Amino acid sequence: MKIQYLLSLALIIIAFGAAVYLYPQLPDPMPSHWNAKGEVDGYMPKFWGVFLFPIITIFLFGLFLLIPRIDPLKKNIEKFRKYYDWFIPLMVAFFIYIYFATIAWALGYQFNMGVAIFPPVAVLFYFVGILCENSKRNWFIGIRTPWTLSSDTVWRKTNKLAGKLFKILAVVFIIGLLLPQEFFVYMIVLVVIIALYPIVYSYFEYQKEIKKIKK
Repeated sequence: MKIQYLLSLALIIIAFGAAVYLYPQLPDPMPSHWNAKGEVDGYMPKFWGVFLFPIITIFLFGLFLLIPRIDPLKKNIEKFRKYYDWFIPLMVAFFIYIYFATIAWALGYQFNMGVAIFPPVAVLFYFVGILCENSKRNWFIGIRTPWTLSSDTVWRKTNKLAGKLFKILAVVFIIGLLLPQEFFVYMIVLVVIIALYPIVYSYFEYQKEIKKIKK
């Protein structure tokens, strides 16, 4: 088994072990959502508050293992498999980090949850940028639109652009640690814009390709 998979499984086992060990000490209900000011504004029953994240993570891990097997363009995934395989433990670690931050809060350690998750979000976005830049046309990973899936050229241009944008977004999130909490909402808007722009870009790039073919 690949080291990336073993690392992912180790993190999941640690999360489940912590869930069982800490369960008697945790409150009911459990905090489950924080607003832009870092204040708890949502709760869930104790069982789900303790075990939901580990359960989601193990299903997510299974899905990541399945994707390269079921994608109709699985041969293309193999071309950037080393980046994909390292994305798996990174994503698992991200969820486990959020999980333990939630557990810590429930145990009485008070901190700004919004600020706490900015660094791992930045790391995740940066690696998503790397993954996009190196991805080849497939049905699951990267910017997938009708236009990128119809053209290797449009795929390459769109995902190269998306990769740069996600890396920029990662830097913005780090800078966001220095900004007042009121700016958090604007950063969410920025995330939406960066997510949508490559989709629009892919459409216009595809139209350029069609015009070239017609000529």
